[in-house]
Amino acid sequence: MELIEGMLARRTTNGPFRPDRVSREHQHTLMRAAQAAPSHFNSQPWRFVLVEHPDTIARVAQLSGDSMTELIEAGVFFERYRRYFRFSAQEMDARRDGIHIDHLPGPLRPFTRQIFSDAGLKVMRQLGVPRKLGEDNRKLVAGSPLLLAALLDKTEYRPGELSGFYSVFGLGAAIENIWNAVGELGMGIQFISTPMEIPRQWQAMQELLRVPPELELMAVYRLGYLPEHEARPSIDWSSRQRKRLEQFVYRETCDTPEAEVVR
Repeated sequence: MELIEGMLARRTTNGPFRPDRVSREHQHTLMRAAQAAPSHFNSQPWRFVLVEHPDTIARVAQLSGDSMTELIEAGVFFERYRRYFRFSAQEMDARRDGIHIDHLPGPLRPFTRQIFSDAGLKVMRQLGVPRKLGEDNRKLVAGSPLLLAALLDKTEYRPGELSGFYSVFGLGAAIENIWNAVGELGMGIQFISTPMEIPRQWQAMQELLRVPPELELMAVYRLGYLPEHEARPSIDWSSRQRKRLEQFVYRETCDTPEAEVVR
């Protein structure tokens, strides 16, 4: 039951970490947790790069911050993801998916529902919000004591073939094991996603990590020990709601939604 309770308590860390170096023991514990994940024919297609050097972390942070600024300035980020944004607790409870935007800088609060519209984007540009968010993102990544790059072996990862699906499925299981293990170590984890949105920035990331031709860089994460009190970023959200059983589970066929057991 402790394992299940830990899985149900899993969360993403949006705020800063403590500056303390992540111990080598804890790093290796996370790698062993990843290694325990299932994979097709025990192929173990995953590879990981543990990054602690301040110069490398600073460069990843710059790529992440610049990407965030560019995506928001151009409106690409909101155009791509606005369907996931919720603006009230009631809306979040009804939908039970997406993210509830519940923390905004003072000047933007009157525009909460319009913030991701064309008019709202214009206001954001005028207030310098894209640059501010990019800088916040840069600082967040730069202050992380450990980065983790996840890669796949191209011998297994062949998009369009079943082996490609199997390898991505296996990497997902490995990452989920890490995500579930960090809490037990007093740590947090967050996906560094913005460089992936811009091909030239992702290429720069691959060059920085010296990814060889036989490997495919799939994702980068930031990790660290959690502070006692977490500070929230300028624009932040909560995403603890989950769909009810009848919204995603069926019984016998897809014709019959599963009923929740009344306790």
